[in-house]
Amino acid sequence: MTAPFTSAPMRVLPDWIDYNGHLNMAYYSVLFDQGAEAMFHTGIFGKEYRETRGFTTFSAEFHVCYLRELHEGDAVYVTTQLLDFDAKRFHFYQELYHEDGWLSATGEGLGLHIDQSGPRVAAMPDDVQDKLAAMLKEHSALPHPERAGRRIAIPGGRFD
Repeated sequence: MTAPFTSAPMRVLPDWIDYNGHLNMAYYSVLFDQGAEAMFHTGIFGKEYRETRGFTTFSAEFHVCYLRELHEGDAVYVTTQLLDFDAKRFHFYQELYHEDGWLSATGEGLGLHIDQSGPRVAAMPDDVQDKLAAMLKEHSALPHPERAGRRIAIPGGRFD
């Protein structure tokens, strides 16, 4: 694995375009999800993990910042960086790039490790935590993303 993990190229599909002529906000999340699956579901989580071990992952929180529009047919890729994890959760940051190299959007998520017999949040097996620890060690060599940890507020507003 290289840091950050980079997905295979993906294409913005015609059905994903809204009446404004650009990628509908819901499909940014689809692209981010496919990018995360490419990293986490290759050798750590995924369908086989769920079927053979009885565990899966759920998304607890995900924040998207939209920076530049995407359009039908655009080729894109997602980078994913593991920021932290504990026995039951993993925190990651993503960037969605156009094939020409410009940044379209960022995403930040918190995933939960789930025991399907509940379902309930449960500790990851030691071997999974070991894999995440190795990934975190590699990803920790990267700079902490400037946009990670953002919150939604109006500067100087009631809740700022």
